[in-house]
Amino acid sequence: MTPNGRTRLTLDPGDMPIYAIGDIHGRQDLLQQAEQAIIDDAAMLPGRKLIITLGDYIDRGPSSAQVISHLMTAPPENFDRICLTGNHETTMLDYLDGLISFSDWMPMGSDALLRSYGLDPEQLPRIFPTAAKLDDFIRQSIPTSHIEFLRSLPILVDTPDVLFVHAGIDPARPLEDQDDEDLVFIRQRFINSALPLPKLVVHGHTPVEQPDVRASRLNIDTGAYKSDRLTVARLWRGRVHLFST
Repeated sequence: MTPNGRTRLTLDPGDMPIYAIGDIHGRQDLLQQAEQAIIDDAAMLPGRKLIITLGDYIDRGPSSAQVISHLMTAPPENFDRICLTGNHETTMLDYLDGLISFSDWMPMGSDALLRSYGLDPEQLPRIFPTAAKLDDFIRQSIPTSHIEFLRSLPILVDTPDVLFVHAGIDPARPLEDQDDEDLVFIRQRFINSALPLPKLVVHGHTPVEQPDVRASRLNIDTGAYKSDRLTVARLWRGRVHLFST
């Protein structure tokens, strides 16, 4: 557990296949397609399987609320599921907790999130005369169960051979000293670093046209909200298999 409450999970999956799903960003339609593809792919594999979603479930795409509701339900039969937090989830909570303003939050693509809850982000500031009343109305309009779910999300999953995280890690720091901010926001210091990484890092956060496959990191954020490609990586017995919607 980190000082601000973000859980860091340590897991030894043994021979369990793991399916990692990249940034969803409000594309419930693609999430359902990806889960069906995972079910089909796993049909001939033994035992239970694990799905790890890499964060950024909300904003930009049209169905943020529906994606959260879906991830709160039980995973497919014979699967477990771990949902990691991304920077869009932590920023939403910062807004709800009064740490950033409505105008600071909107550039994240959060207008689409509000619409998914039946709210009009353009009319709301005109209806409510003060920022405090606007913020209170939005807080009351988002289901408490959704907010509690987002607060509960762990920030990484560490396995013996693979680390799963939203954005990446600071290559200059050991894993136990990683900062939460880096884990969900880091880009160039991670992506452009020539320093060796301690293990394979599977991440999203930085959109790429095709999965970026490197010796020590794998980026599977293929910009689903605008590309219609939600990418999945299956990691099993030291091998990686990639497929997309």
